[in-house]
Amino acid sequence: MKIKEIRSMSREERMKKLEELRSELINLRGKVRGGVVENPGKIRVLKRDIARILTVNREEELASKKQ
Repeated sequence: MKIKEIRSMSREERMKKLEELRSELINLRGKVRGGVVENPGKIRVLKRDIARILTVNREEELASKKQ
């Protein structure tokens, strides 16, 4: 997921996507413990996407406090 895509989303859409990504990450971590993982690199991608969403949320929060 690109940062431009995230910035174009509304806050509600970002929060919904964040929940989806977090649940997917939990599921993948469970599969890793079970030993059945198709793509272990997917965990890294999910963590980065979560961080990007949180960063954009924080940027907006700080921008609104400044005004």
